[in-house]
Amino acid sequence: MNTKPRYDILDGLRGVAACMVLLYHLFEAIAFSAGATEQDMFNGFLGVDFFFILSGFVMGYAYDDRWNQMSIGHFIKRRLIRLHPMVVMGVVIGVIAFMIQGSEKWDGTHVTLSLLMLSTLLALFMIPSPNRLDVRGNTESFPLNGPHWSLFFEYIGSLLYAVMLRRMPTKFLKIWVLVCALSLLLMGLYGPDGSIAYGWSSQPVNMFGGLLRLLFAYPAGLLLARIYREKHPSVISLPMFCIGGLTLIALMCVPSFGNLTANVMYQMFCVVIAFPLVVWFSARGAVKGIGQRCVSFFGRLSYPLYAVHYPFIYLYINWINKDIHPFGSHPLATPVAVAGMSIVTAVICMMLYDEPVRKCLKNKFLK
Repeated sequence: MNTKPRYDILDGLRGVAACMVLLYHLFEAIAFSAGATEQDMFNGFLGVDFFFILSGFVMGYAYDDRWNQMSIGHFIKRRLIRLHPMVVMGVVIGVIAFMIQGSEKWDGTHVTLSLLMLSTLLALFMIPSPNRLDVRGNTESFPLNGPHWSLFFEYIGSLLYAVMLRRMPTKFLKIWVLVCALSLLLMGLYGPDGSIAYGWSSQPVNMFGGLLRLLFAYPAGLLLARIYREKHPSVISLPMFCIGGLTLIALMCVPSFGNLTANVMYQMFCVVIAFPLVVWFSARGAVKGIGQRCVSFFGRLSYPLYAVHYPFIYLYINWINKDIHPFGSHPLATPVAVAGMSIVTAVICMMLYDEPVRKCLKNKFLK
């Protein structure tokens, strides 16, 4: 299973997208502190859709022609070993951050220890939190570490792939992708949020929108992998990591157009056209030597960074609410410090926890 060559550039682009999501959440907190209704990195949330497309592509590339070597149970074990150690660490860091800020909801209501323990238990098993168990009072489906909502849908995508999508003929997969793209477009245009930024809330409409994002992006990545394998496109000699990374940064840095229809159409352009093209051409690139090691490190760091950064954003918002400036009065001091703490924590988790634990679990359960 591990003899196929890796797409190092795609791994590195996952790291770029993770950094952009971190910046998106920081700018969101900065906008909140300034009382703004919109933040400058309005479309930074699209990094999640890029993750979904990339996951579908990697699943199709890695497993489509290997099912005679494993069972569904074996596949699920592989996915759990890959994803769940950092889920656990993200929940632990989320609990610690919540207790540091006083175990309070955003409105100041104190949260009992029993409620916190129950919320923690749900989060550890990747079960969305209903409103009555929301320890923050913001309708987040995973209130101890908000971005875990996308990992919940990542699990759903893996299960769908194992039981259905891998068996689906390519022509039907194309129809699936088209129907879900149109459904997501309509959800963006006529839904309550005025964008496709759904999935983070436990509200039914929001959860449905998040599911639509997955049901388009994950199969789209799988379809892309099938077409790629059939065509065997030639290698591109250009520095595709730099080109792909700068393209992602530019796409996700675009601010709001101030118009609902324009915003949704731009987001759909990114998800339906731009991101698949970035994946397609970046998969054809190659990187060697020190560049390969740097790109590989960036890719390794991407998931730990995504899984642990948001509890620090919670702390930052809490400091804003209480007019606390632990890193100095300069307006950028705290955001820069929060970004630095997130990255350092992710590196430590990657090197001392995630990779060693996954190696141990593989040796024990994937002999």
